[in-house]
Amino acid sequence: MINILGGINNTSSALDAERFRMDVITQNIANSTMTRDVDGKPYQRRLVVFEKMLSQQLGTDTMPSGVQVARVIKDQRPPQMIYDPDNPQADAKGMIAMPNVNIHEEMADFIAASRSFEANLAVVRNARTMALQTLAIGKR
Repeated sequence: MINILGGINNTSSALDAERFRMDVITQNIANSTMTRDVDGKPYQRRLVVFEKMLSQQLGTDTMPSGVQVARVIKDQRPPQMIYDPDNPQADAKGMIAMPNVNIHEEMADFIAASRSFEANLAVVRNARTMALQTLAIGKR
């Protein structure tokens, strides 16, 4: 039997992955001013790493079947140093370490993730429409 909706599995995994990516981006934006994370250092920007999923199809053949979140890593760029001598967290030179989060970069990433989400959603809608039209052929 042929699965006419097989592509929806791939697309649904991409929708989940992009939604997770948008959640991480919003966390980065929300923590963009946090000078002390749980480790006592400034918050570090988080990045989502995706990987292809493989599923067993027809015995030993493997075919790509979507994408999933492999892990979330911390951006290794150094913190931004800001001169603020009145801040109690400032060092002897009056510098304070701020998170390595660039709001403009986060917004660009968020737009890219939301556009990818929208594109995958359009694939689901089109596949649904095609499936309904295929079923309507049998009724004629």
